[in-house]
Amino acid sequence: MIEGRVIQINGPILKATGLGGSGLYDVVEIGEKRLIGEIIRLEGDKATIQIYEDNTGMRVGESAYSLERPLSVHLGPGLLGQIYDGIQRPLEEIKKTSGGFITPGIKIAPLSMEKKWRFVPRCARGDAAGPGLILGEVKESATILHKIVASPEMKESKVEWVAPEGEYTLSDVIAKFSGGREMTMSQYWPVRKPRPYIEKMGMDEPLVTGQRVIDVFFPISRGGTAAIPGGFGTGKTMTQHALAKWCDADIIVYIGCGERGNEMTDVLTEFPKIQDPRTGKSLMERTILIANTSNMPVAAREVSIYTGVTLAEYYRDMGYDVAIMADSTSRWAEALRELSGRLEEMPADEGFPAYLPTRLAEFYERAGKVKALGGRLGSISVIGAVSPPGGDFSEPVTQHTKRFIRCFWALDRDLANARHYPAISWIDSYSEYAEEIRPWWEKVNPDWSAAREKAIELLKREQRLSQIVKLIGPDALPDNQRLVLLAAEMIKNGFLQQNAYDEIDMFCVPDKQVRTLKLIMDFYFRALALINLGAPLLKIRELSCQERIVRAKSTIKNEDLAKLADIESLMTAEMDELERSYRK
Repeated sequence: MIEGRVIQINGPILKATGLGGSGLYDVVEIGEKRLIGEIIRLEGDKATIQIYEDNTGMRVGESAYSLERPLSVHLGPGLLGQIYDGIQRPLEEIKKTSGGFITPGIKIAPLSMEKKWRFVPRCARGDAAGPGLILGEVKESATILHKIVASPEMKESKVEWVAPEGEYTLSDVIAKFSGGREMTMSQYWPVRKPRPYIEKMGMDEPLVTGQRVIDVFFPISRGGTAAIPGGFGTGKTMTQHALAKWCDADIIVYIGCGERGNEMTDVLTEFPKIQDPRTGKSLMERTILIANTSNMPVAAREVSIYTGVTLAEYYRDMGYDVAIMADSTSRWAEALRELSGRLEEMPADEGFPAYLPTRLAEFYERAGKVKALGGRLGSISVIGAVSPPGGDFSEPVTQHTKRFIRCFWALDRDLANARHYPAISWIDSYSEYAEEIRPWWEKVNPDWSAAREKAIELLKREQRLSQIVKLIGPDALPDNQRLVLLAAEMIKNGFLQQNAYDEIDMFCVPDKQVRTLKLIMDFYFRALALINLGAPLLKIRELSCQERIVRAKSTIKNEDLAKLADIESLMTAEMDELERSYRK
């Protein structure tokens, strides 16, 4: 431990002398309360420190102790179901200790060192040992089998002893190796250092979310990156809640980064009550929450996304698929801007630091589907919310984010005001994963690609026609163009709009998604053929199948897809009858 003295205080940024032997990003404890900080700049004997706790009342001259190790998270059984702050302090335990407020200097272990876990060995004496070796397993929750994996920094050796099946704490030794090394069930890893892997794999399957506008129109792959930009009230947080509940990831890491306290309160109170559709148990049994609200220290907000992605990498290395919800990266960027200003760095666009794109890239690049050490396949999908001021997508955070993500779900204020949720714009959004995951979708339903492309093209035509309608009204259009408007409304109301509170509509299985959209498109092309025969649009509007198609999303359950064939039969019968009357 190296001891120095605080010589300057500028909010959460301190300068101390006497810490010249420390390393960049080493942890520092300041003052009598031992407030936690991190060295972010070294100049000779002087260190610049960003502090992660409230340092009100701190004075020049207080002691600064460098622990000579980087800021790290404690990894092991017991992470799932926890609610941490940005530096992995357990908020539930802090509440019990301090009565609801985070007392400066409070130190509580992130994981219980007294709780015993049932350890089942998965290796034996004489086995080759190295990075990624599974030593054993622990039943962490009803759905997650926690694999005790050797640290990535472990040297090649031999297993000399492994603990028999039994109850152990995280501090008990469960394996010994040649060379004298021992291992417990937990380990530490620096938050700013990505965990290594063997290789990145191709994006060949989607992260199924159950949200039709995402899965069919703008899909994200397993291990992909996506951004949800939108102004206040457009539904960013609600969309991420729906994705956290329904996406087919094994583990959810939800990072509330600089959000309002009432929004994080909703997350903290609702998530434990949400029933996991997979198991019927609480969603928290496969979720880790990191809460760093806007009134908490700004430096902890900056590090919170690194804490979250490191926890995700830990479970990825076990072979699990992890989804990260970061809400919101704009608040994180604002924390960077504030810290940069106090460091007197040269500002770039709108006052953000010049290294903002680099930091964003470092975060999103930690996503991916990989072959982890030990040969297991795992993935991290990152979905970041962006809160551009006034909904202006040309501001720096949104623009730089677009450089590093491949899926862009732009939220539209007009759709949100019209109560159309999810309010994802089908004009401004895009996905670069569609071609890569096409083979997966075509195994589910071979009509996915054709129905998707035709529907998107129809919506673009409707947008162009809507400009004319605003000038001259819809009655001045010919029937074939008015049919485009009708079919587009059917797509919007019967497919894109999804009710998160409807037991049937809140989640849609992939096959139902494609078959519903194809039904709408079949209606359009059959109706267009009738109009070309001379049938008026008024007659087509009177067909009962039209309403049945639009209502199918909330009337036909995921397990009753045969009923879609009944609607298709009704449509065919009604269209055939109308066609016969105009062929005479």
